[in-house]
Amino acid sequence: MISVIIPCFNEEEAIPLFFAEMEKIKSQTGHSIEYIFVNDGSKDHTLLVMRNLARKYEYVRYLSFSRNFGKEAALYAGLQNAQGDLVTVMDVDLQDPPELLPEMVKMIESSDIDCVGTRRGDRSGEPPIRSFFAKKFYQLINKISDTEMVDGARDYRLMTRQMVTAVLELTEYNRFSKGLFSWVGFKTEYLSFENRERSAGETTWSFWKLFNYSIDGIVNFSDAPLNIASFVGAFSCFVSIIAMIFIVVRAVLYGDPTAGWPSMVSIFLFIGGLQLLCLGIIGKYIGKIFLETKKRPVYIVKETEKDLN
Repeated sequence: MISVIIPCFNEEEAIPLFFAEMEKIKSQTGHSIEYIFVNDGSKDHTLLVMRNLARKYEYVRYLSFSRNFGKEAALYAGLQNAQGDLVTVMDVDLQDPPELLPEMVKMIESSDIDCVGTRRGDRSGEPPIRSFFAKKFYQLINKISDTEMVDGARDYRLMTRQMVTAVLELTEYNRFSKGLFSWVGFKTEYLSFENRERSAGETTWSFWKLFNYSIDGIVNFSDAPLNIASFVGAFSCFVSIIAMIFIVVRAVLYGDPTAGWPSMVSIFLFIGGLQLLCLGIIGKYIGKIFLETKKRPVYIVKETEKDLN
């Protein structure tokens, strides 16, 4: 059986379109399929649509959160509840082509790979500034982290049960799935496809949300920012010592008075800014530690398809 995990947030229009497309290609996979829709605190009629599908089809399941916990929590919940021998994660907006799934199944069954991932071959239709920063993020994270992340990789991937079990062993609260899928180290091959527009609705991923998500990825998989903060502090201290020696020597040898208050204010502001920057970097890591030590659940389920009976 193949478990299909579909995180949803305000996707009442997209769910019927997604389900219809999946039903068209289901027989081509050669396996039975269970759908696991995860309602991540939607404000529209997403839950109602899920209920109707679950009543009509016994192979449709759903989880409904008590509030919005984020896509990472929805992915984790889906993986925990998946029962299939193969598990895939898909976006409901059809930006992840369902027609690739039969080919992904064949690739896993005909070789010794554990995962077939997908990646966008291009970023056509995406705002240029978003494409620019996305490329720079992957370049940066692959330089400062030991965990390799493929540029353009999607969450859409087909995994063996063994790999899913390994991912579920990573119980951290601060989750960055793209990194976790890579970190577990199972053999993965990628399929490329052309970028697609959403089938319905509007994306909730603003530039600011994507930026914060990328910061989380860097903090979760690299300590390079802490090393940079240490280097900046040491370099600033070294430059300050050189500057003080220069001023003292100049005053002793040439009787040249030190500069006035404008230069001092500029130096104070510069050093103060560096200190705040370094404190901010350290604070980001401490904040992650703080959340981890609370041991709060990643998500809370309010309703499932079992509650319909």
